[in-house]
Amino acid sequence: MIIKMKSAATRADVEYVVARVHSLGLKSHVSEDGGQVLIGILGSFDDATPSAFTGLRGVERVLPTKRAYRLASREYRPEPTEIRLGDVVIGGDQVVIMSGPCSVESRDLLIEAAILAQKAGATVLRGGAFKPRTSPYSFQGMAEDGLKILAEARDITGMPVITEVMSSETVPLVSEYADILQIGTRNMQNFHLLFAAGRQPKPVLLKRGMMSTIEELLLSAEYIMSQGNTNVILCERGIRTFETATRNTLDLNAIPVLKELSHLPVVVDPSHATGRRSLVPAMARAAIASGADGLLIEMHQNPEQALSDGDQSVTPDQLSNLVEECRRVSVAIGRTL
Repeated sequence: MIIKMKSAATRADVEYVVARVHSLGLKSHVSEDGGQVLIGILGSFDDATPSAFTGLRGVERVLPTKRAYRLASREYRPEPTEIRLGDVVIGGDQVVIMSGPCSVESRDLLIEAAILAQKAGATVLRGGAFKPRTSPYSFQGMAEDGLKILAEARDITGMPVITEVMSSETVPLVSEYADILQIGTRNMQNFHLLFAAGRQPKPVLLKRGMMSTIEELLLSAEYIMSQGNTNVILCERGIRTFETATRNTLDLNAIPVLKELSHLPVVVDPSHATGRRSLVPAMARAAIASGADGLLIEMHQNPEQALSDGDQSVTPDQLSNLVEECRRVSVAIGRTL
């Protein structure tokens, strides 16, 4: 349920309505959209109906929500959410390129990769300090040392940093260094982690689970937003199907569907979706044509020697070409890159 307050409603009116919501054992989330205060009501509605709020002072109207994900829905916020990181805006007219190596392998390699990615057109630096790997014997990342290297690369290039957080216990540590916290496909329904990410202020990029529905993705976003952090970025990274020609099947349908259902920005990771370097540019172009607000691209100076996911990592020159191709697609649909 969503309560729209009158444009002339006072702070006291809003506080009165919120108190009424809480008196019924429900939670509230207050936001402002175009100068109008919206109060999202969260919880079970067994003891509350729209009529319980319709006559309260300052209330313009009460809208029952059709979706279980109330805060993430277009019903709650009709206008697209824009997430700002300095000069970088995710969810606006400009398509954002987030690029860098899959994992932080060493200081020199990461700093060089950051400079090359920026030169190619990236505006956000990606890199994994903690790496969830299928095999326990694979490289697991450099942990806090990796975070420090990412922070140093940000100081050198000025690019915001996105990196993965794998547990609720490490959220404070990663939040200290990163500008965007990434929650990977394996953790999309790690609800303790989602809650913890929602209690800190940094934006969160939430990847769709490899076998999850769109509704499940949006409900996971709701977990984060219910804790007060509304700066959530949705990420389509491919789902697991019967097809074995690619690592996953990139669900391009999800982009316009998510845009229709939710106000949150949507980015696409064609690297994990395809698992093949040669396919990344084509899927990147297709993602932008489908309405994606950004791309998450793995890039490595020497992919054959990468400690993780070298097969799907493009080279710096390939990234530069990819960005130029995607720029033309962006212009063709009325956007910039």
